[in-house]
Amino acid sequence: MLHLQPKKLPGLTESIFMLALVIAVISYFIIDIGTSPHTPIFIGILILLGYGLSKQFTFDHLQYGMVQGAKSGMAAVLLFFVIGILIASWMASGTIPALMNVAFSLTGGPWLYAIVFAITAITGVALGSSFTTAATVGVAFIGAAQSVDASLPIMAGAIVSGAFFGDKMSPLSDTTNLASTVVKVDLFEHIRNMTWTTIPAFVITFILFIFLSPESKEASVLTPFEEGLAGTGLIHWSSWIPLIVLILFTLTKRSAFISLAITSITATVIAGIRGTMEWGALFNAWFSGFQAESGNEAVTEMLSRGGMNDMFFTISIVILALALGGLLFTTGIIPSILRNVQNGLRTARSATLATAFTAIGINISVGEQYLSILLTGEAFQDIYEKTGLARKNLSRTLEDAGTVINPLVPWSVCGVFLSGVLGVPVLEYLPFAFFCLLSPLLTILFGFTGKTLTKKPKTKAEAS
Repeated sequence: MLHLQPKKLPGLTESIFMLALVIAVISYFIIDIGTSPHTPIFIGILILLGYGLSKQFTFDHLQYGMVQGAKSGMAAVLLFFVIGILIASWMASGTIPALMNVAFSLTGGPWLYAIVFAITAITGVALGSSFTTAATVGVAFIGAAQSVDASLPIMAGAIVSGAFFGDKMSPLSDTTNLASTVVKVDLFEHIRNMTWTTIPAFVITFILFIFLSPESKEASVLTPFEEGLAGTGLIHWSSWIPLIVLILFTLTKRSAFISLAITSITATVIAGIRGTMEWGALFNAWFSGFQAESGNEAVTEMLSRGGMNDMFFTISIVILALALGGLLFTTGIIPSILRNVQNGLRTARSATLATAFTAIGINISVGEQYLSILLTGEAFQDIYEKTGLARKNLSRTLEDAGTVINPLVPWSVCGVFLSGVLGVPVLEYLPFAFFCLLSPLLTILFGFTGKTLTKKPKTKAEAS
């Protein structure tokens, strides 16, 4: 959306007022009234259209901004369709039921939420995708939590925390690669530097989940669910093949779209060969989702999900939110704020704090983590040079306040996706997404104190 900046920018006060107004309207409708995010986001679009017309922008120009904003999310939209297919096909092949079966064996033990956090973190690092982690392992753990009446918001918080640990620290993650690429920092140097904030956040999160974990459940409590899963006939040694294929494609650094598509086809073929469903029904499930047959009503409900149709709620919010973001750029509101923020930064402390709050602000206002990383990285590179800070400090802050904040925003791409897949509203799991809350807090703390910040190496001319 960088190319959407108008020739003349509005004043800082005016820009802040309009941004605050839109965010306040969206927050009021979602938090106080409890409406679906679609309505307040559309109202926000109408407010910005009115503002743009009052500033003498033509409707065609404003419409162009909305279209360009929505267009920036098409890659995510297509990925959502494939994830819907993946969930349905992995249900049919028994991959997710097999994962659930493993989850049941862990659910009866101690430290439930801490173990879930650790497993999803390891899975996230291996896969490099928070979406894939949540849609596979996350779905399995949510199903296990439902079976033993564990807290779904806390379980979702553990899943989101672990998934975004992986999204942040995996060399296979697109956001990790984007943050290092935007500010021209070596990928592994970037990951090593992130450990200063990430490891403390991980340890604190793990400890918090230990204290929140319920007492161990008796094995008899889980028996009906394990028997229900076994009764579906879905779990088979071949159920693990789609997961292995996905891991292999991920390790060879294939694109997420290709990896998920081929994995879904693999799962569908396995289900067809095993006779889980008729071939026609299998491909219909790609759109309408998998419908399980089980003697256990709870198991049937857990397994009946997925499909492209299940993603339309998510996709519609993403398109509306990005159209809103396009208007914020077309009218000059966000460019004006960014330009004014840059002018007042002179110290390492102010640069770090401004970077963090800018990345968080863009996440809240635009709802897109890629734009948060890209725009903030582009805006602050020169500032870090002037204040004598190494660029790896900038890339770390982009991840701490950009990548992991997105799932905490109800109308963001990640927030909408995760709430849909896990079945838990963002505002319910937000207080328990400890890792996502601690990462920006630690980067702000270190920025304020100057701890762990690395100075830019002196050139030969400066040294002499």
